[in-house]
Amino acid sequence: MLDRRFIVENAELVRENCYNRGAPVVMDRFVELEECRKAKLIEVEQLNRQANEVSKSIGKAKDQAERESRKEQGRQLRQQTQDAQAELDSVAAELDELLRQIPNLSHPDSPIGEDDKSNLELFRGKTPLPEFDFQPLDHVELAEKLDLVDFEAGANVAGHGFYFLKNDAVLLELALQRYAIETLMGEGFTPVTTPDLARNDVLAGIGFIPRGPETQIYSVENTDLSLIATAEITLGGMLAGQTLDAELLPKQLCGISHCFRTEAGAHGRATRGLYRVHQFTKIEMFVFTLPEESDAMLDRLREIECRLFDGLEIPYRVVDTATGDLGGPAYRKFDLEAWMPGRDEFGEVTSASNCTDYQARRLNIRYRVKGKKGTRFLHTLNGTAIAISRALIALLENHQQADGSIIIPEALRQWMGKERIESCG
Repeated sequence: MLDRRFIVENAELVRENCYNRGAPVVMDRFVELEECRKAKLIEVEQLNRQANEVSKSIGKAKDQAERESRKEQGRQLRQQTQDAQAELDSVAAELDELLRQIPNLSHPDSPIGEDDKSNLELFRGKTPLPEFDFQPLDHVELAEKLDLVDFEAGANVAGHGFYFLKNDAVLLELALQRYAIETLMGEGFTPVTTPDLARNDVLAGIGFIPRGPETQIYSVENTDLSLIATAEITLGGMLAGQTLDAELLPKQLCGISHCFRTEAGAHGRATRGLYRVHQFTKIEMFVFTLPEESDAMLDRLREIECRLFDGLEIPYRVVDTATGDLGGPAYRKFDLEAWMPGRDEFGEVTSASNCTDYQARRLNIRYRVKGKKGTRFLHTLNGTAIAISRALIALLENHQQADGSIIIPEALRQWMGKERIESCG
């Protein structure tokens, strides 16, 4: 979240940013509440001071009557203090609720627009779009012919949006994981497997809405736990409440986790096959870094994502994400969209975001510089290395052959033990 004083002192800037990001925050009410909070805080402090002074004076009373009078005055002051504190708590709670709705500032170069239609294409990857001399199939048809995915069994067991990977698809998932992890370890990332559940206060700290009509989160009834939508949640939560030494930064983690999303509102061909599913495996990059290094780190995460998909020989484009499509925590975000022949369009497969100190402030993650007083909030960044379900779509559809087989990219063959996936029938 943003600093309260910054918001009040830059109200018009924050108001414009909220408008550009489609965040319906009532800024006038926020400023009013912040002024009220400061006034109530002064009132509580004054009443407390008066009550303490009266309490100390009781022993100096000349007689019983004066003593009782001062006791009564003390009781009245304590009651006034309690009433003022209750009002302060109420104002602070409403203020905090509004504060958590205010999105991060946006990078000056982020395209202004209400949704992904305003995203700006920056460049394309090394692999050109495929030119098929046959009618290509989509991944659902390919998976059926090659016995790779069982959507029907998944629906029978858990409902629409769940699935079983089978045979070579299982090996492909494991190969993609190993490919991403080995690449990231070579870049200094520490591999981590994370819990599939997190406390709701951690989700809220990262910027997810655990409950309510707009949530994409599966919550566990009668607990304060939810299934995670991404390892960004658990990796960010690892250091909640901690202060790191500046010389230990950046701290780079790559998390392996299952991801669970309700995908509420998804419809049409977006729900076909593996594009929008309720559970998938993802390798996630997460970085804690110094504020002055976060812009360069975002470029680095984007470069790693590009290198991974260049290595998979999958055509893609990189877009600068528009303000209305950033999500609350991101200051700037780049999406990598792979070409998906079955959809005849690009589809998002990774994203990389610089969240500046927005998440760190909510989770109270700071750093200290040796020899300097005080601490500061560090910056957090996240980036998808490989989201298995969508990577499988792009891989199967772009590498399909006229005979129905799938060529395995050279980067994965050491873990697959073969060069292509062919029908056993």
